[in-house]
Amino acid sequence: MTIVVGTDGRPRPARDHGPGAAALRILVIEDNPGDAVLVREMLRETAETGYVLTHTRRLRDGIAHLLEAGADCVLLDLALPDATGLDAVAQLRTVAVDLPIIVLSGRADETLAVRAVQEGAQDYLIKGQVDPRLLARSITYAIERKRAEVQLAHQALHDALTGLPNRALFLDRLAQALSRMDRHEAQVAVLFLDLDRFKIVNDSLGHGAGDRLLVDVAARLQDALRGGDTAARFGGDEFAVLCEAVDGERQAIAIAERIAAALDAPFQLGGEEVFVRTSVGIALAGGRGDGGPDAVVRDADAAMYRAKERGGGVYEVFDDGMRERALRRLETENSLRRALLHDEFVLHYQPQVRMVTGAITGVEALVRWNHPERGLVSPAEFITSAEETGLITTLGAWVLEEACRQSAAWSAARPGHPPITVSVNLSARQIAHPDLVATVAATIERTGVDPATLCFEVTETAVTDDHDRAASVLHQLKALGLTLAIDDFGTGYSSLRALQRFPFDAVKIDRSFVRGIETSEQEAAIVAAIVSLSHALGLRTVAEGIEDVRQVQRLRGLGCDTAQGYFFARPAAPEALAELLGVTPG
Repeated sequence: MTIVVGTDGRPRPARDHGPGAAALRILVIEDNPGDAVLVREMLRETAETGYVLTHTRRLRDGIAHLLEAGADCVLLDLALPDATGLDAVAQLRTVAVDLPIIVLSGRADETLAVRAVQEGAQDYLIKGQVDPRLLARSITYAIERKRAEVQLAHQALHDALTGLPNRALFLDRLAQALSRMDRHEAQVAVLFLDLDRFKIVNDSLGHGAGDRLLVDVAARLQDALRGGDTAARFGGDEFAVLCEAVDGERQAIAIAERIAAALDAPFQLGGEEVFVRTSVGIALAGGRGDGGPDAVVRDADAAMYRAKERGGGVYEVFDDGMRERALRRLETENSLRRALLHDEFVLHYQPQVRMVTGAITGVEALVRWNHPERGLVSPAEFITSAEETGLITTLGAWVLEEACRQSAAWSAARPGHPPITVSVNLSARQIAHPDLVATVAATIERTGVDPATLCFEVTETAVTDDHDRAASVLHQLKALGLTLAIDDFGTGYSSLRALQRFPFDAVKIDRSFVRGIETSEQEAAIVAAIVSLSHALGLRTVAEGIEDVRQVQRLRGLGCDTAQGYFFARPAAPEALAELLGVTPG
């Protein structure tokens, strides 16, 4: 039976209730017709916007109505012919989990009331103690509370920016998919996506543009998926995709390629055309379950890191070797954090010698890890891990501080001698860090070092991601009074352009050219051209990797200014260089 209670308080046929009316649909499941009539009369007295009442005497009829027509609220008796007690609430919740339920009971039982609310009811009203206003208020509050609960539940499981499922919901759906896979011997694929160079968008166009890009990426991602697949945002610029019932690696790769193609087209951000590349890691779970949802996501993440190591913009399918590399990377990261905490890093310095006079004009600061078990560890074994984990910023700040303190100490201990320039390497991550210039300025002031004795060495690859920003940073560093050198010159794709774009003072000729200078006229010609070009631009030249006297003689003949290598001295602790540098004892 359906009755519409209008705003005038008079019943009218349900068919006269237009679809645009703001009426609440109330389902009354009550086996006593008299109680149902009483509810109708009370709502008639208080109706302001109107109610559409539907009455059923049995729970199964009420459930059938909900499945067919829905409702905004249910008034439920706990003594029905086909369901009694809290079982009625539980059955309703299985078919309408987000529906507000108000229990109307003849029992004044506080324990039962509490249990009813725990089962999912919004309120517990006692027949005979309900007046029209209380009933109307209970309905309004129940609907508002349930709406708030649903909203909070959605927020807890979805990303606020993109509206995509978050990590928690993704893992839950993945767990369900793995369970179904175990039963049906199907395969599940997880794709882990990371936007390459997303930080450049944030730094150059602002975080608002970065957020708009993430929203647009999410929309394209959803459009590229099959029906039934799940896309999620894990945070930052990381997304994940769950693909069920895949036919194997080939189909998973096809999905990854379709996603990459969808994201290849330019994005429009505030009048700017922005291109995005995506690194994708793919992990397949077979019939054995593969360790649960966390393990599958971890494997996809490891594959994504491998894709990034290949230069980004590609996909990688997980294999067991990636898991081993990921474990080693985690172990190295933890060890690096402990090393920073326990001051296990030290600086060694390798002299740079003027070719004409043989005098030491500078040193390059080279970090070493004084490992408690392995002894002195070369940077080749940990710098890459420091870069990948972001610890290079903390480590770089320590190197700068220590090098500046040592430079100031040498200057004080060498009165009357020409200053010694200390060169410190800068990585791409350090250059991209927004606080780099402020950190350098504060370090110079704190240590009292003469900035003219400080040189930053920068590889060309460290400034290729965002030329304009890198140029701005290097100009700001130069304004502090220090000097800049381009390291490994000649190994990049646009070295000449780098000399024009960035404010370098010196060029370090890569050891690969120096190594062949004795036997290859072509290598010698390249070095001669680098020296000639550098001098024409007013830049000093430093040759790296000098190992014998013949290389020294050839470089001197080509006009190279400065040399560095094992022929002159190996990297050593400051105290071991005291005599070479003319440091006064004490």
